[in-house]
Amino acid sequence: MVLTPGDSGPTAAKHPAGSTVDPAEAAKFTAMAQAWWDPHGEFRPLHKLNPTRIAFIRDRVARHHGRDPLAAAPLRGLRLLDVGCGGGLLAEPMARLGAAVTAIDVGERNIEVARRHGRQSGLDIDYRVGTVEALAATGARFDVVLSLEVVEHVADRAMFLGACCSLLADGGLLFLATINRTAKAFALAVVGAEYVLRWLPRGTHDWRKFVRPSELAAGLRPHGVELTEIKGVVYSPLIDAWSLSRDLDVNYIAVASRR
Repeated sequence: MVLTPGDSGPTAAKHPAGSTVDPAEAAKFTAMAQAWWDPHGEFRPLHKLNPTRIAFIRDRVARHHGRDPLAAAPLRGLRLLDVGCGGGLLAEPMARLGAAVTAIDVGERNIEVARRHGRQSGLDIDYRVGTVEALAATGARFDVVLSLEVVEHVADRAMFLGACCSLLADGGLLFLATINRTAKAFALAVVGAEYVLRWLPRGTHDWRKFVRPSELAAGLRPHGVELTEIKGVVYSPLIDAWSLSRDLDVNYIAVASRR
């Protein structure tokens, strides 16, 4: 079923009480687990997005710590957490940049794929099956927390953002990327990407769960974390590539830090 921008807010979903996990959403990505590292498969959009995402994270973290982003390992010595890591498309580049990477996902098959590919790549990444709230309950803290293209798939956004914030060490940076809840995003990210261009399987996204930047900021603020930068991420069909932009109407990436 295609949802229209005129539909009301998020409907009630069947998910475990007190959990950020939406079983239906988790099942979607688990079913595609073997395709994570196929640049021409279901995750082709993420492979195309990766250079822009990686450069954005590298540059902001390096600047925050007074380092050269073009150095051999600008993130060396930093503890980094990738929340909703999937097959490791972000975890591996972050490890190559020198970070000590922990990566979590609720899909056991996703973690199996990520571990196997990480071993084949000769990378030491701490992959774990689990939820962000369970990890937060352990008291773990990280210098950098990433959660890209995840928040629009969770069952409880407030709990999810709160857990991400609690995992952030003092002076750390939190990176979040998602899709804005606009008519333009519905046309491009749902109808265009899933039904016309078929970049993604139909049903990958639910427009009602997209997140406005103001809602993201409001979800972080009670935890003493403030957005410090937001950039749009736009696709150019002429060059078949993504780039940063002032246009926040569809995809955007944000940086936040503790007040």
